[in-house]
Amino acid sequence: MPDARPAEILRAVVAVGSALACLGTAHELLNLRLLRRLPDDPAPVGAVVSVLIPARDEAHRIGPTIRSVLAQSGLTEVEILVLDDGSTDGTVEVVRRAANGDPRLKILTGSATPPGWLGKPHACAQLTAAARGEILAFVDADVVLAPHAVAATAALLRGPGALALVSAWPRQIAVGVLGRLVQPLLAWSWLTTLPVRLAERSRRPSMAVANGQFLVVDAAALARAGGWQAVAGEVLDDINLARAVRAAGGRTGVADGSAVATCRMYATGSELSEGYRKSLWAAFGSPVGAVAVGTALCVVYVVPAVAALTGSRVGALGYAAGVVGRVAARRWCRRGGRGDLLDAAAHPLSIVALTGLLASSWGGRWRGTLRWKGRPV
Repeated sequence: MPDARPAEILRAVVAVGSALACLGTAHELLNLRLLRRLPDDPAPVGAVVSVLIPARDEAHRIGPTIRSVLAQSGLTEVEILVLDDGSTDGTVEVVRRAANGDPRLKILTGSATPPGWLGKPHACAQLTAAARGEILAFVDADVVLAPHAVAATAALLRGPGALALVSAWPRQIAVGVLGRLVQPLLAWSWLTTLPVRLAERSRRPSMAVANGQFLVVDAAALARAGGWQAVAGEVLDDINLARAVRAAGGRTGVADGSAVATCRMYATGSELSEGYRKSLWAAFGSPVGAVAVGTALCVVYVVPAVAALTGSRVGALGYAAGVVGRVAARRWCRRGGRGDLLDAAAHPLSIVALTGLLASSWGGRWRGTLRWKGRPV
């Protein structure tokens, strides 16, 4: 007589995975209602604002970034500092052409990265040291801002329930199959798992979320946290900077920046793979943590979808919940029309792609082969 236990175990796994998928999507929908929104018409920012842009080999995309920063409105006094971090592709010339002699913009020449530091934290530390603003807005060279983006985000540092650090999450421009599979998971992941408004009130560093693509921080709070020196060797420098600010007594939060900022991180699938591999190993603390998270994601979002193909109604419910969750987060990575639905329908494949990148990242970490922009990680 056949042993029924494996089938029973599988049905139980499908039921648990589907239930968790439904809970995750319900939590995401609640987060979307509570997520901070940026004001459409912010009051002028009276404080001095420094917009700080680290740049290393960004000639192919920094021009629109510079023009969008120069077009910022609602800032009473602003300085724009661009740090050339050893570029060899003509980045400085592109910045100069885009600035067109605007006296608000200055180009700094970065120094060599010292031992114990990674490239971006060191570049941001140099920018911070040169800045005179009370509010610091860090903008990556692949981000394009709406004219009121900095003023609207800075308003959250001075308004009711003031924050010390605000991450205005940009809309991601995803290209290629791998980009469309993986990039939407950036916002979807924290919307599904983190209670964002509760996290704002908590002092626990583990509840911090941040995106260094567009990050606005109170300069005094950053200094109390130890500055970028506190995250000198961190691959996930943005999240760890938010944790340092919390540890120093500041509040941090995330806001919907999809209407004021766009980011095209990667132009090709190989670029995306290299970018994710350099940092995913650090996301979950240890190999055990990575295996636990990868397994949980597959149980919740892949197993129910596979079961649905065999006729499981419970599996179909879990799969549908995952798709609804992806559709709900589409404002942060949008193609428009049927493209959004097709990408959402491929959510189980997105999870498989992410777990593959996670495994590859740890493999590169163990072999010591991870590099980013010509420098070891």
